[in-house]
Amino acid sequence: MKAFVALLMCLVLFSCYALVSNALDTITTNQSLRDGQSLLSAGGTFELGFFSAGDPPKRYLGIWYKKITTVTIVWVANRVAPLADASGTLRVTSRGSLVLLDGNGSGIWSSNSLIPVLNPVAQLLDSGNLVVREADSSDPNNFLWQSFDYPTDTFLAGMKIGWNRTSGFERYLTSWKSIDDPSPGNFTYHLDPNGYPQLLLKQGSDIKFRSGPWNGLQWSGTPNLGPNPYYRYEFVLNEEEVYYHYELLNSVITRKVLMPNGIVQRFTWIDRTQGWTLYLTAPIDQCDNYASCGAYGSCRVDTSPVCRCLKGFVPRFSHEWDILDWSNGCVRRNPLDCEEDIFVKYSSLKLPDTRSSWFNKSMNLQECKVVCKKNCSCMAYSNLDIRDGGSGCLLWFGKLIDIREYNNYGQDLYIRMAASESALLPSPQRKHKLVMGLAVSFGSVFLILVLLTICVLQCKKKKMELPEGGIRTSLGGSENVECSGEDPKLRLFEFATIANATNNFSTDNKLGEGGFGPVYRVISSASHLYKIHYAIHGLNIYLSTFSWVR
Repeated sequence: MKAFVALLMCLVLFSCYALVSNALDTITTNQSLRDGQSLLSAGGTFELGFFSAGDPPKRYLGIWYKKITTVTIVWVANRVAPLADASGTLRVTSRGSLVLLDGNGSGIWSSNSLIPVLNPVAQLLDSGNLVVREADSSDPNNFLWQSFDYPTDTFLAGMKIGWNRTSGFERYLTSWKSIDDPSPGNFTYHLDPNGYPQLLLKQGSDIKFRSGPWNGLQWSGTPNLGPNPYYRYEFVLNEEEVYYHYELLNSVITRKVLMPNGIVQRFTWIDRTQGWTLYLTAPIDQCDNYASCGAYGSCRVDTSPVCRCLKGFVPRFSHEWDILDWSNGCVRRNPLDCEEDIFVKYSSLKLPDTRSSWFNKSMNLQECKVVCKKNCSCMAYSNLDIRDGGSGCLLWFGKLIDIREYNNYGQDLYIRMAASESALLPSPQRKHKLVMGLAVSFGSVFLILVLLTICVLQCKKKKMELPEGGIRTSLGGSENVECSGEDPKLRLFEFATIANATNNFSTDNKLGEGGFGPVYRVISSASHLYKIHYAIHGLNIYLSTFSWVR
């Protein structure tokens, strides 16, 4: 009888121990977690254990929400090496690594921690992060390993998507292969560090969706992801790291998931309905498909067709656009000339792909324009941060790709265009350029007339006759007119004749330029090609003073 009672007490104590073990959030090197047992985070939010998925069913070690009736997996350890049965065991080694063993004691997954440690423990935190740490240290900066560094398909509050710029280590999402298969799928969600960083959704190596650059408040191409009272997004870029994360502002339960079909969705849990509600999704529509309208093409979802060329651009191959093939995009209507180029403002845009961009946080918009103007390869510029009136500088090099237009959202982009596209400038700038142009034209004519008048007076003073409206040229003729100190073989042309011949002194007819001014091609007479020496040095100075405003 006594022996029976003792045995019964042992069984009760063992059961209590098992129940207590299942409620613990930590295991040590002297403990193990077997299939059927679990760790529960201190606040009871998350649970770590084994689950089944697939057909035929396989066993995986994972983390899921504890307080939610619908089983929702947020992390999987052995997604590439599932267990065939319920014989799995999780241990913590003396070297600080987590090891998952099968029924034969063979390791099928390991955290591979390489940091020396004296007394390691594994703990499931209430954030959903499984960590390995020193038993006497809970400093997040001293974690030996953490599951948040190796996310699967779910982005939780406190996680980072991005890069350690010192070590080159990247954190990114990978979709499940299917809704019931946790093995790695075809889609990944990255923070691309090239140029100015942006989020990219990829299928293999192909980009499917691009968030646009961070503008200080949100990603440029995500109008539905603005500041809200539920969670706060943050983009961090410094010498050590570049990453994107979010923090909860209240008790809402929310997760962001890269679905097996390549859609990124955010869900929130509603207690009243005991179900997940879709809160946000990306891509949203056809215009979110990467580069759907090609280079310099703009996508606008409320028009038909959705693609069109930006103002000042035309289809590269019009016959392709006729059959709704926009992939080759658009080209400038008029070619660039670098020094003479202007910048045209385009508003309410998702900013173009920034993988070939350059940025500076301290410049203002005018300084940004100056830098871009000096570099003939710079195709556009914009503010880096739109807060408080705008700050910083973002420059684009090469073709501008993946642009879309919004009605009540978007940013300003200043695109390099030929000077002949000045009609695209706002009215005040057009009027200013027109006034300056007229000033040059009228000023030039006025100065020429003054100089001609002086010449006439000088010739009259010498009792020499100069035909009315004439101007002296530097190539042959047999005029018997002579001014003191000048070549008597100079031929006289009427000013109207010269202006007409040079198309009003167009640069298209200019052959060259020297210290006394430009040389123009003129009419042919008696089988000779005459050249006008527009030889008024002062006029050159005058014209340069009234040069066009870039």
